[in-house]
Amino acid sequence: MQHILSPSLLSGNFACLSPQFTELSASGVRWLHLDVMDGVFVPNISMGLTVISSIRKATDLFFDTHLMIVDPIRYIRDFADAGADLINFHLEAAEDPEAVIREIRAVGKQAGITIKPGTPVEALRPYVNLVDLILIMSVEPGFGGQSYIPASTQKVADLRKMIDESGSHAKIEIDGGVTPKNAEEILLAGADILVAGSAVFKNSISENVKSFSEIFARIESGDAV
Repeated sequence: MQHILSPSLLSGNFACLSPQFTELSASGVRWLHLDVMDGVFVPNISMGLTVISSIRKATDLFFDTHLMIVDPIRYIRDFADAGADLINFHLEAAEDPEAVIREIRAVGKQAGITIKPGTPVEALRPYVNLVDLILIMSVEPGFGGQSYIPASTQKVADLRKMIDESGSHAKIEIDGGVTPKNAEEILLAGADILVAGSAVFKNSISENVKSFSEIFARIESGDAV
């Protein structure tokens, strides 16, 4: 399959977003990862509905929307209306995860589910055939710039096995501390989508995207060890 890079806007320069969107698109990027934090589920506050609605008018990138909020079912329709293409919520934040997934489907959006580093992959088993995407957090959610938790690679491998055995078509996404230095091992473990923040937005966006694209090409051609 073709792998996907989903740059995290949390690391972008909010004073000049449009030029960054243009550079991302010109570099071949098709997804944009939007971290929504409420200051309750995670100890930070980030962008919300108004920001997403505004930037939706500035780009046609696919909005990979990661809700780090309590009781996410309350806001599914609002984020759909704001322009989210995929709505991803935390297993730990939902009283009834299946109900959240149904609500996402009801508004015509792709559905994703996420687990924190401390949540075992096995907790995802009831949902692997219900969602389009499963996100493994490889840092504690809430702040960008953290170092990758090495045990996350095995979690990706375990989830890959679970998905393949179940016949699910869900993609595996990983978020937190992802760089060109560890991307290959994460992809070889079974990840489909890499979320990267500072590794994309720091210095030259186009050069950083090129580094990831070269790794993707190596994996997809079978040249990776």
